[in-house]
Amino acid sequence: MISDKIRPHHLERKAILYVRQSSAHQVLHNRESSALQYAMRDRLTTLGWSEIEVIDDDLGRSAAGGVQRAGFERMVAQVCLGKVGAVAAREVSRFARNSRDWQQLIEMCRVVDTVLVDQETVYAPRHGNDRLLLGLKGSLNEYELDLLRQRSLAARYEKARRGELVVGAPVGFVKAGDRYEKDPDRRVQEAISLVFNKVLELGSARQALLWFLEHNLDLPVKGKDGETAWRRPNYATIHRMIENPIYGGTYAYGKTAVVAGYDRTGVKVKIRRKARSDWLALMPNAHEGYVSWEKAEAIRKMISSNVPTSRHHGAPKHGEALLAGLLRCRRCGRKLTLRYSGAKHHIPRYSCTRGWMDNGEPRCIAFGGLRVDDAIEGALLTVVGPGAIAAAVAAEKEAGQQRDQVREALRRDLEAARYAADRAFRQYDAADPANRLVTGELEARWNTALARVAEVEAKIAAHDAATVPSTVDPASFAMLAADLKSIWTDPTTDARLKKRIVRTVIHEVIADIDTDAAEIVLLIHWVGGVHTEIRLPRRRRGQRTSTSADVIAAVRQLVLIANDDLIAGILNRNGLVTGYGNRWTRERVTSLRSHHDIAVYKPAADGIEPWLNLNNAARLLQVAPKTLRVAAEAGRIEALHPLPDGPWIFSRAVLSTAPACAITERARQNPRHPAGSHPDQQSLFSSMT
Repeated sequence: MISDKIRPHHLERKAILYVRQSSAHQVLHNRESSALQYAMRDRLTTLGWSEIEVIDDDLGRSAAGGVQRAGFERMVAQVCLGKVGAVAAREVSRFARNSRDWQQLIEMCRVVDTVLVDQETVYAPRHGNDRLLLGLKGSLNEYELDLLRQRSLAARYEKARRGELVVGAPVGFVKAGDRYEKDPDRRVQEAISLVFNKVLELGSARQALLWFLEHNLDLPVKGKDGETAWRRPNYATIHRMIENPIYGGTYAYGKTAVVAGYDRTGVKVKIRRKARSDWLALMPNAHEGYVSWEKAEAIRKMISSNVPTSRHHGAPKHGEALLAGLLRCRRCGRKLTLRYSGAKHHIPRYSCTRGWMDNGEPRCIAFGGLRVDDAIEGALLTVVGPGAIAAAVAAEKEAGQQRDQVREALRRDLEAARYAADRAFRQYDAADPANRLVTGELEARWNTALARVAEVEAKIAAHDAATVPSTVDPASFAMLAADLKSIWTDPTTDARLKKRIVRTVIHEVIADIDTDAAEIVLLIHWVGGVHTEIRLPRRRRGQRTSTSADVIAAVRQLVLIANDDLIAGILNRNGLVTGYGNRWTRERVTSLRSHHDIAVYKPAADGIEPWLNLNNAARLLQVAPKTLRVAAEAGRIEALHPLPDGPWIFSRAVLSTAPACAITERARQNPRHPAGSHPDQQSLFSSMT
């Protein structure tokens, strides 16, 4: 029976049959539903339409409004153009299950006078009763979908709260019913364990990534098909392992939330991470993990603290500043920023400028970092020193027991490569030799597997050649630990290692400046809860890198008898360094003299030097050098001795005075210490020349 709502102008236009199912699973398995929807074509033919277009572009797409439906949009566009007399579906809920799309379709059909057809009746949106009925059906469709969703989610959440909802297993785990189990592949297990060990050892996910890349080691990843593949690692791979509680033996669910939005391209779905307190389930010790839950949490917190914020210090970097991220202003509570100055950009300076940069507030404090770092180093070495020997011996014992991680990883790669080569050979051997189309491909795969074996064997050989066996005697650590300061200040010591040691024992340093006393006040908050206050005089510009006044005074005296080359050797022999801590050279001595207006040494033109060293002065007085040195040490004759391990300097004018003559006369009268042969003494031996 043809409805009276269908008029001739409706039949003159074409009809559209809209076919949709909500998911790909329904498309594959609910075949009867698809058949019933396509059967609506017969109903449209019975109602009088001869031109019928079927739109099934949205098979496998939900009508809830979370995804974009190209077929629905094409149908609405044709309705707007006035080319459609009727839109049909098995049930009107197939059109839309959200108010936005449903009301858009009803309004467009009302404007252009298009009827809606389902398996039961015909709706004319221009009729008030039909429009009311369509509005109610749209609301019921949306409510029905929401009710079904709430029921399924409630059951899902209840199962998750019991720790029995296992959706997908990350790399390193497999699903075993309602729980997780570790991947039986030992190569995968040891690779993931190596990731956590390296992150804990190096203190940074990025440094662990660089270690894997340096040694050309691959890590396992889960493919879209669920199979495990080995690829070159990246930062996201390592960071996901650290952040996922499953590797700590913990069941977790509800870590993310889906947020739907709209932009110029249509509906856009974003995944937002939720705070840990908002997770639906977090159950430690639910299954076997790769590390303990406590260790996993310690690693996660360490990685989180590597991001420099007001609460975290940030990861240690290569800069020479020891307290980067640890200093906090006592006046405003903000962290002090760091910048480097100097010709080589290696002189640190700490300043509190965040208030000025963010809000235009006055600057709080600023001071040079060299003296502050030295003071913190001294306090740290005082604390660490007593336990340095025990720590060094324990570290050497642990290092001796630890396996070569790189070689172990390469050995596992070699075992996997040999298995793949053996499997490729067995496939090739089982094939019919006459079938070249098959054997040719299998032979190529076998050759590729053999090449992989050779590649891994070459890596192992190169690693063994580059590995130097340890020859350090553990007993020698006692001597090294006793001289911990020299090890700490050694230029080859990694700055990041020193910063990690500092952050292990020091929680924070509160800094302030006492203007009246012209001092820098540092309050050290040790990790154990003890507080130490250090006061340092404020450094003048260039004071830390200037040469010591004692060195300058010694050079002023040494230039009386020595040139710049000899002076540099004397200074180095006494262990003296420049203001920058460098050894002395002729050029540096020349620069020092030029800067302080010290005259250069020039030999006398007539050969009569006004200043003499010990040997020349003893020769002039005709006494033994030891006699003259003992007299100078006793103060019986005036002399200069600028450095402990350096020359004695005598003035020619002083050597002609009465004290010098008395020393000469006393030496000649002492029979046990003759001063030398008398000029009138004759020799008993004739000359041989």
